[in-house]
Amino acid sequence: MSDLENLGTVCSSCPACKLAATRKNVVFGEGNSDAQLMIIGEGPGEEEDRTGRPFVGRAGQLLDQILAAVQIPRESIYIANIVKCRPPGNRNPETDEVASCEHWLLEQIQLIRPQIIVTLGNVPTQWATGTSLGITKTRGVWGEFKKLSSPIKIFPMFHPAYLLRNPVRTTGGPKWLTWQDIKTLKAELELLGTKPDIKLEVEQTTLF
Repeated sequence: MSDLENLGTVCSSCPACKLAATRKNVVFGEGNSDAQLMIIGEGPGEEEDRTGRPFVGRAGQLLDQILAAVQIPRESIYIANIVKCRPPGNRNPETDEVASCEHWLLEQIQLIRPQIIVTLGNVPTQWATGTSLGITKTRGVWGEFKKLSSPIKIFPMFHPAYLLRNPVRTTGGPKWLTWQDIKTLKAELELLGTKPDIKLEVEQTTLF
């Protein structure tokens, strides 16, 4: 069993926050453990909670379509959420829940060593970049993830659930902007070379 699988096993019984009391399953994450691209969402929804898999509901199906549109196979990437248990009613994760759960995500990032992280929506973007700006201001703008010893490129995008609520396809709308963003992401992925063989360490100041 790999280190990532061991981490998932330990995470599956996590009691650290109030979400543990209402979950059916911990949704740890899935995909290529050596991925160049990692996608981080907000939290599991109803279908994810039922199956224990990330992004398998309507939003996940739309994400698959977005990736497929530029030939990014889902099996080539790693997908996780900032919290591993479903917030009731699919609300946004609360600050204390994110704080309780972030060490699992940091350890995932350490083990996978992605070269690019895509954050979907406000919560993971604000956590990863330290900004208070909303996703309409930050999407499509490259940044850096600095919570580990080596910075990683960050690319915020709209969450697919937001696109489902705002289906307008006109120029300048959310779906049109997402199409521009995914093409930008694909172009950057094509420029990546071999992953550097480095060990990522957690910056202790981010945990306390």
